Amino acid sequence: MVQPKAQATTCPYCGVGCGVLARASGSASIEPVSGDPDHPANFGRLCIKGSSLAETLGDQNRLRAPEVDGKRVGWDEALDAITRRLATVRAQHGPEAIAFYLSGQLLTEDYYVANKLAKGFLGTPHVDTNSRLCMSSAVASYKRAFGADVVPGCYEDLELADLLVLVGSNTAWNHPVLYQRIKAAGEGRPNRKIIVIDPRRTATCEIADLHLQLHPGTDAYLFNGLLSWLAATGAVAEDWVQERASGMDAAVAAAKASAPSPREVAEVCDLAEADVEAFYRLFADTQRTVTLYSQGINQSVRGTDQGSAIINCHLATGRVGLPGASPFSITGQPNAMGGREVGGLANQLAAHTDYETPGARDCVQAFWNSPELPEAAGMKAVEMFDAVASGAIQAIWIMATNPVVSMPDAERVKAALANCPLVIVSDCVDHTDTLDLAHIKLPAQGWSEKDGTVTNSERRLSRQRGLLPAVGESRPDWWALAQVGQRLGFKTAFDYPNPAAVFREHAALSAQTVKLGGGFDISALAELSDQAYRDLTPLQWPVTHARPLGTARQFGQGRFRTPDGRARFHSVALPVHAGGPAADAGKNRHEDPLSQSRPNAESTPGSFYFNTGRLRDQWHTMSRTGRSPRLWQHTSESFLAMAPADADRMGVADGQFVRVSGAAGQLVLRLRRDSGQRQGEVFAPIHWNEQWTGAGRVGGVIRPSCDPASGQPAFKHSRVDIEPVQVEFHAVLLSQHAPPGLDAMTYWSRTPLANTQAWRVAGQHAPDRDGVARLLGGAPQLEMLDAADGRQRYARVAEGRLQAVLMIEREFHFPALDWLDELFGHEQLDAQDRKALLAASPAGVEDTGPVICSCFQVGEKTILSAIGEGCDSPAALGEKLKCGTNCGSCLPEIKALVERCIASAT
Repeated sequence: MVQPKAQATTCPYCGVGCGVLARASGSASIEPVSGDPDHPANFGRLCIKGSSLAETLGDQNRLRAPEVDGKRVGWDEALDAITRRLATVRAQHGPEAIAFYLSGQLLTEDYYVANKLAKGFLGTPHVDTNSRLCMSSAVASYKRAFGADVVPGCYEDLELADLLVLVGSNTAWNHPVLYQRIKAAGEGRPNRKIIVIDPRRTATCEIADLHLQLHPGTDAYLFNGLLSWLAATGAVAEDWVQERASGMDAAVAAAKASAPSPREVAEVCDLAEADVEAFYRLFADTQRTVTLYSQGINQSVRGTDQGSAIINCHLATGRVGLPGASPFSITGQPNAMGGREVGGLANQLAAHTDYETPGARDCVQAFWNSPELPEAAGMKAVEMFDAVASGAIQAIWIMATNPVVSMPDAERVKAALANCPLVIVSDCVDHTDTLDLAHIKLPAQGWSEKDGTVTNSERRLSRQRGLLPAVGESRPDWWALAQVGQRLGFKTAFDYPNPAAVFREHAALSAQTVKLGGGFDISALAELSDQAYRDLTPLQWPVTHARPLGTARQFGQGRFRTPDGRARFHSVALPVHAGGPAADAGKNRHEDPLSQSRPNAESTPGSFYFNTGRLRDQWHTMSRTGRSPRLWQHTSESFLAMAPADADRMGVADGQFVRVSGAAGQLVLRLRRDSGQRQGEVFAPIHWNEQWTGAGRVGGVIRPSCDPASGQPAFKHSRVDIEPVQVEFHAVLLSQHAPPGLDAMTYWSRTPLANTQAWRVAGQHAPDRDGVARLLGGAPQLEMLDAADGRQRYARVAEGRLQAVLMIEREFHFPALDWLDELFGHEQLDAQDRKALLAASPAGVEDTGPVICSCFQVGEKTILSAIGEGCDSPAALGEKLKCGTNCGSCLPEIKALVERCIASAT
């Protein structure tokens, strides 16, 4: 049998947009993937999430057929129901009673048809996306400065830069392939410097020459101070500014008012004055400077101003669109940029135009030949779900996202959808917190089945190619949308035979809108044949007939997308104060969480700033990465990271539980002492939801405070109160089935293993014998009780095969679970297996400790043992154990272990 050829496609995770080589293995799976050495985003590198793609596929837990009102139906019935119900809502309440909530997980072709159907033919402006939650403030600040939402630089600039400033970006974990490119580019360049600006000491700090661990939300003060410094020390590129920019004097005056000197900046940001000056001198003296920023800048009520403050410093020094010199916002999702291209945000029309672009509305309407087009921008994400709650929106179509988990004030979003007359959800999985509330469910194709394009953070279009046949009756999202458009009576407008036809129309529209002065132009691709579309190789827009191979950088000639061609400084006005944020904001949606005084360790022992973010091995709400047991080995439970001094002050030990109470709800999380946390501040990951834990959905405690310019919610510095939670018992249950009574527990979480699942539970009263039987799914055949230590071990065996294991302790001290999981794969338990079960200690099986290197399954104890045998560097450990030699995401942790051991020995 001839083995199928490996297909070049694109990773579906972060905004790096890595190329992947994948080959089908049967009808429902693929062989382990590899990085595409020819793709210019990653040159063959992959992170652990990308490397594990094959492990996240399969037809289990897939939505296989449409459902209407809980009944499985055919596509025709489902599409007719959508068409009829949307038409009814529109007739009774008007087009603005309909909303679409989209996702950076969609392909560009899906996004395009959704935007066209909603705005052009249903007539609703209410089309927004979960990208609003991660990069809309960066969009707003780019448009302020450049007149268009255009990232001026490219990934090569990260390697060419002599100074790289990483702001609010844990690149090592969230964009690991770029991190490895950055790290490799510094080898042999001792003068290349990296500054990390982040309230947390993260894995990215491993390569930092200077870490500015500032108070959260004070980035705008830091960069206003930099602009003041540049002006005061004569470091401004006067000729460049005079010829190519406007508004600098006002911007400098505003900067000086809030951040006149490094001393005041250091006081507000809670930094050492010498470190602030060192940063300013290095920036002033280094022409090739890239500032790379991400969610830590964007997810703030000041996100747009923080982006503007960064861009102002680059404009002042003329460092825009030049090799190794640009302000560079890196997106979180694989196609956040593609959504921006086609109008996926509420304030956009299409082809990078918006409602404020002169002539854009008429141009787009004429091109689409649509009956109507909204006259003004629609509601942004938080406003949209408020309108669902109030009844102003009567119908919402949600695609490829899980807002009941990801939105702030998540319980309110859940209640709003529960009461909405029509909720349509398109997804590829059969169970999410949002899908459970849908009246109509549509089975979408997943990553390995869909065919289309995505655009990464450097404006590079890449093909995502289908590798496997569709699971069940799943269909592409663009197809379902087009079918509804045709049923509404617009057959010609939505008569797309394939995604190539959608792409050609998208490219042809860009040829029209570019005449209005827009920066987005892929007109050279408007006449691609189906075969040429199938063969399309990665390239960066603009892609024009003059530049058919694309364009790496923008604005390097100093000509911008503003009416006069000049870049614009934006005056970033901030409260003038000393020692902390001023009380200058009201109790509203744009309230600054920093407007109140900072937590005081003595007077308010349980009050903290609450930060959220991503983990190394998981993605969003884990509907995909959660399928791979390997991706759970680095972090198997959610947690709350707290500075050791704060934990000591509160009397909470590592591994104990705490209750986190915010304006919108509560969490119960296991505490993790983390020396990388500032005192008075805590951190929790965003990924956990009701599928994985009982009270770990961080959106449930975050107040929906938004940036007034971009509408982006502030996920990075809410205020919370924290208190210890006492429990009487801890337990781990290994079973295929969810145990009853989880809601009665103080805490529960679920982790998939290779052969079964692990349920960690804790509560006030240890289960009695009847409770043990309920948890196990039947009476145990093996048991061991140690009353003195409060230790209990139970196992249920049927026909010689292990069915369930329950371990109960007074404290959270349990053995590694891998060896127990292996027993579930045995056809018969032997005497040695049964003895090990009761002892909870496998004979002859080495406990390697928590997994540090997920790629090669290397545990902490194995690494420590190798260090003890003489491996005194990450390189030596890589040579011996292979750890850190693939994606490199674990190298900061490995380095920390080496340094800890050396310090201990010394």
